[in-house]
Amino acid sequence: MTGFSALGRLDAGAAMLRLRMETLTRQISDGRKGVHLGDIAPEARRAISLRADMNRRETYQSTISQTLSQADVAQNTLQQLSTIATRAYSLAQGVNAANKAGIAAAAEEAKGALAQVAQLLNSQYGDQYIFGGQDTTNPPIPDATNIASSGMVTQITAAVQGLTAGAAAAVSAATLAAASDDTAGVTPFSGYLSTGPGATEARRSVPASDGQNVPYGLFANRNAAGVSTGDTTGSWARDLMRGLATLAAMTPNQAALGTDFDALMVNVRQGLKDTTSGIAQEQGALGVTQKRLEGIATDHAEITIALKTQLSEIEEVDPAETLTRLTATKTQLEASYQAISLMSSLTLTQFLR
Repeated sequence: MTGFSALGRLDAGAAMLRLRMETLTRQISDGRKGVHLGDIAPEARRAISLRADMNRRETYQSTISQTLSQADVAQNTLQQLSTIATRAYSLAQGVNAANKAGIAAAAEEAKGALAQVAQLLNSQYGDQYIFGGQDTTNPPIPDATNIASSGMVTQITAAVQGLTAGAAAAVSAATLAAASDDTAGVTPFSGYLSTGPGATEARRSVPASDGQNVPYGLFANRNAAGVSTGDTTGSWARDLMRGLATLAAMTPNQAALGTDFDALMVNVRQGLKDTTSGIAQEQGALGVTQKRLEGIATDHAEITIALKTQLSEIEEVDPAETLTRLTATKTQLEASYQAISLMSSLTLTQFLR
C-alpha cells in the first residue's frame, strides 16, 4: 500500500502547486498580492490606514479645486467691478460746473454702469451666488434689473437733485445714509444679507486639511477682507453704487450752482478713488487665499504620492520576482505530473510483489 500512499502525496503536492500557480498567474495579471485583507497580513491594518489617508487627501484636493475655480470667477468679477470704478472716477474728474455739456453724458453712462454693478454682484459659479455669503442659492440683490428704482437709489437721486447753495456737505451725508441703510424697501440687498444671518456671519470657508478651514467667501453688501477708508459706508460695493447713483442723478442745470456743485463732485471723486482701493484690497486678499490653497493642494498631492508608494509595497507584487516564481512553479508542477504519470503506470501486481 506504500505505492498508493506515495501517489496520494504526489497528488496533494500537485494540487498545492496548481493553487500556487493560479495565485501567481493572477498576481502577474493584476499586479496585486491578493483580493482579500488576509492576503496582505500582517500589514492589512497599515494598508487600511494608508488608503483612508489617501482618500481623505484626495477629497481635500477635490474640494480645494472647486473652491479655486470659484475664486477665479470671483477674481474676474472683482476685476470688472474695479474697471467700472476706475471708469466712474475718470468720468467724475471731467464733471464740473464749467463743463455743463458733459454732465448729461456722464449721468447716462453712470446709469448703465450702476445696472451692470448690480448684475455683477449677482454673479454665479455654477448655481452658487458668489457674493451671497452663506446663502448661495438666492441672489444677494433680488431685483438687480430694477436697481434704479430701489429705495437706496431713489433717495440718493432725491438728495442730489435737491442740491442748493451751501448744501453740498448735507447732500453727501444724505447719500451716505441712503447707501448705508439696511431698512427693507431702502436697501437693494437681500434680507438675509441686510438684517438676517448674513449681516454678521463669518465668511464661507473651505476645509483644506485636518483642522484647517480657509475663508474665501465674499459679500455683496459688506467687505470680506478689504478695508474701506474715507467718507465711506464701510463697504466698497455700497460706495461704488453710491458714487454711480450720485453721478446718474446729476443734471446739466445743476452746473449753475457753481462751487456748490463742484464741492459735491470733489466728494464723489474721492469716494470713487477710495472705492477702487477697497476693491484692490479685496482682490489682493483673495489672491493670497488662492495661493495658500494651491500650496495646500500641492502638499496633499505630494503626500498622496508617498502614501501610494507605501501602499504599493504592501499590496502589489514585484513583477520580475513573481514571474520567476511562476516559472519555477510551472517547472515543479510539470515534474510532479511526470512523477504521477510514472507512478500511475505501476500495476497493483507490481505493488504487491
